[in-house]
Amino acid sequence: MWKSRLFTPGPTAVPDEILLEMAKPLIHHRTPQFRKVLVEAFAGLKYLFQTKEDVLILTSSGTGAMEAAVSNLLSPGEKCLVAEGGKFGERFREIAAAYGIGVTSLEVEWGKSVKPEEIVKALKAEPSTKAVFVTLCETSTGVHTDVQAIGKVLRRGFPETILVVDGISSLGAVECRTDQWSIDVMVSASQKAFMLPPGLAFISLSPKAWEVVAKSKSPRYYFDLPAYRKALQKEDTPYTPALTLIIGLAAALRMIREEGIENVWRRHGLLAGATREAVKALGLKLLAESPSNAVTAVRAPEGVDAEALTKALRDKSGITFAGGQGNLKGKIFRIAHLGWVDMFEILEAIAALEYQLVKMGYPAKLGAGVSAAE
Repeated sequence: MWKSRLFTPGPTAVPDEILLEMAKPLIHHRTPQFRKVLVEAFAGLKYLFQTKEDVLILTSSGTGAMEAAVSNLLSPGEKCLVAEGGKFGERFREIAAAYGIGVTSLEVEWGKSVKPEEIVKALKAEPSTKAVFVTLCETSTGVHTDVQAIGKVLRRGFPETILVVDGISSLGAVECRTDQWSIDVMVSASQKAFMLPPGLAFISLSPKAWEVVAKSKSPRYYFDLPAYRKALQKEDTPYTPALTLIIGLAAALRMIREEGIENVWRRHGLLAGATREAVKALGLKLLAESPSNAVTAVRAPEGVDAEALTKALRDKSGITFAGGQGNLKGKIFRIAHLGWVDMFEILEAIAALEYQLVKMGYPAKLGAGVSAAE
């Protein structure tokens, strides 16, 4: 029997103190007792998002927040620009198409990030574009996108265009300053750096974005964001929320605030750097040209099937890495260093990787990756 260790970009490990909070007897959601928890969670989300605006809590996966962004901002027939460099950029395009939105796809090779000048060129070609959708960390490729630079070019040349950022696997792991960086809509989810199980999604909107929401004609009900905003102003939720998860959320945000958001970013940077140095010391290549501090995507060496490698690690060591998605299935594996992870756990994971690569016939030098990570 192996102790299970998650190094996947969702779900991630949940600290014991959060599990204990969620194990307490349930309370009713229309009580002062729960309202106190909710208020604490709302305040903590503002801190994590680095915004003065309200952050709404949805009971859904991160895809729910992505759909809410599309359906509340745009009307059928309007145009948007989607930067596609992986599975989750594609998802924004698929959601927009489902709502009858005209989509211009800015396709980027998987492993590369979209550049601000490419956004500018696409917007000049389609000046009626209402919103731009980008992914801060493309979970499927481990690519980091410079959304700060994209926010600058939009503010300077296209001030009416709404910038929507998928921060699902990056918020709480990499530096992101929603207000400072002119991000109009930011979405995230609980099962990544928030150190929680899946089930909650989060979305913040700028005043400019709320003005656009008021004009949107797309059909919606459960994800009607004005209803969530109205409830939030009363320290409430519009529908029955995931009570246990929100109790855990308040505890997780407390932990993040105690550590300090910049220290959290720094810690993730150290873990990511150690992981990258380790895999390179083993002679392996990274997929991403601009790698994220949330997840490291590694090309499987010649003769090694990435799916077989991740299965062997899981079955023989209790170490769970993520495999590739879409056209990268079997070609890469992904090591997440998100949330409740420390350096010792990274060293354990690298040691297991070294051992399994050798077992599969790859000439790795045992100890090389661990030494490089240290």
